[in-house]
Amino acid sequence: MKKKNEINYLEKIPVHPEGIPWKTDENGIVTLEIENKGAMNRIAQKLFKKPRVSYIHLDKTGSFVWPLIDGKKNIIELGKAVDEHFGEEAHPLYERLAQFFKVLESYKFIEWK
Repeated sequence: MKKKNEINYLEKIPVHPEGIPWKTDENGIVTLEIENKGAMNRIAQKLFKKPRVSYIHLDKTGSFVWPLIDGKKNIIELGKAVDEHFGEEAHPLYERLAQFFKVLESYKFIEWK
């Protein structure tokens, strides 16, 4: 049973957090540029030659969705755009989108409005 103030996951509105630069290449693939901050990252950078910036390449569906995240559209609305663009190739649509956003959230690549 749904509680009074409980929101359906698909009704959540994703937003890009400040400080995550990204770019799109000539093939339409989005790359997020994640700066590895903090004491442990600095140690790993010096001792193990880990990079200061990690480049996260999204797949074609993620690269389609990322620029559509505007702080206004919820996952349902984003899903409609994905379905129009990719059709059956994107199915099971909302299960895939929910997983995509859960992964982005776990790495703090998105926030919720």
